[in-house]
Amino acid sequence: MKKYLFPISVSLILGVFMAYFIIRQYEDMPALAVSSEAETLYYIQRGVYSDMDSMQEGMKDFTHYIYNVEDNQYYAYIGITTNKENALKIQNYYKSIGYDTFLKDKITDNDDFINVLRQYDELLSKTDDTESIKVICNQVLSKYEELVK
Repeated sequence: MKKYLFPISVSLILGVFMAYFIIRQYEDMPALAVSSEAETLYYIQRGVYSDMDSMQEGMKDFTHYIYNVEDNQYYAYIGITTNKENALKIQNYYKSIGYDTFLKDKITDNDDFINVLRQYDELLSKTDDTESIKVICNQVLSKYEELVK
């Protein structure tokens, strides 16, 4: 019996250490929304700023925008859509008035916001009028602030 005690003890100790290191690897990974209603949304990003003051200064031309803080950086967004074609339409609108933007996709599972966003996407897909695109973007961002934040 004594000859099995040492190998069993070493095996248990090694198993605990390996489990600990494997679990620690997953702590830093970003979480994904796990829901049957989760959907990929396209965010039109205006810029990345190092602090709140520089973001507010850089975004002073926009009446509505949202931001997210990741890794001590402020990411400012000026449009959200569920449709990639609409995202490109919004990007082209902002490019036509002199603003460079970037497209980011994120998974969201907020049912209420997704339903509202789909309605605005229908309107956006049917228009090419720049004023309508601006109004729709502002409405979507205000709904985001109301329903998500």
